[in-house]
Amino acid sequence: MSFRYQKRVRTGKNEYVNVSNSGVSYSRRTKYGSIGTRGFSIKTGIPGLTFRKSWGKGSSGLAVLATVGVIYLVVIVVYNLIRLLYHLLSMPFRK
Repeated sequence: MSFRYQKRVRTGKNEYVNVSNSGVSYSRRTKYGSIGTRGFSIKTGIPGLTFRKSWGKGSSGLAVLATVGVIYLVVIVVYNLIRLLYHLLSMPFRK
């Protein structure tokens, strides 16, 4: 069993410095997710479910942006489909 250390220090509004065994990193949180020096995460709107992607020496910035764009589009499409189904199912009950 090994020990793990992690500490998050607030440096400004929604800005943090993260200190852990593997080093120090910077991150910024928004209502849509967070982005930092080691990667990003996107909130899906479902409690407890996020998408995480880290980047390192071998990753391409363009591939990361494409991944984020595709995930963003999928979330928007699913959200709008749910809204459409709700609207269609509630139509018979309207006057």
